[in-house]
Amino acid sequence: MLDFDLAEIYQVETRVLNQAVKRNPKRFPPDFMFQLSKKEWNSMSSQFVMTSRTKRPKTAYPLAFTEHGATMLSSVLRSDIAIDASILIVRAFVAVRQLVLNPPSDRITELEKQVIELKAYFEDVFTDQNDINEDTRMQLELLNESLAALQVKHKELNKPRTPVGFRMD
Repeated sequence: MLDFDLAEIYQVETRVLNQAVKRNPKRFPPDFMFQLSKKEWNSMSSQFVMTSRTKRPKTAYPLAFTEHGATMLSSVLRSDIAIDASILIVRAFVAVRQLVLNPPSDRITELEKQVIELKAYFEDVFTDQNDINEDTRMQLELLNESLAALQVKHKELNKPRTPVGFRMD
């Protein structure tokens, strides 16, 4: 979160918040807070309208606080609002983390999973069916060859025979 957002939550001026941070540098290591670069600030400020941008000196870029930095601010500001806001911020960060780690499963997600499972099942079934069809085709070819051989034998066995016995003209 940026310094002016936290200042609004803690109901203090941004400069008061930044002064408290500067007076307690040991409480805000780099993984708790950092200052935005000019490039970061310009790319962010083009995405949303901020009234604080006009009040901020052109060379001063906002401080960005992590979950731990936002929590540490309550110990620096020492007001009831700061403590209450800190608790709410920690809860918000924890809720966001839970959402990222355990996204809610909704009906659409469940249906997507089922469709994917059905697709996989049908692919298996069609693959098996194609295998069976290939086997069946081979068996039918063998049957046709056998029948053709039997027909040839049958023709040979059923040739007209020369009659045996007496002839009467």
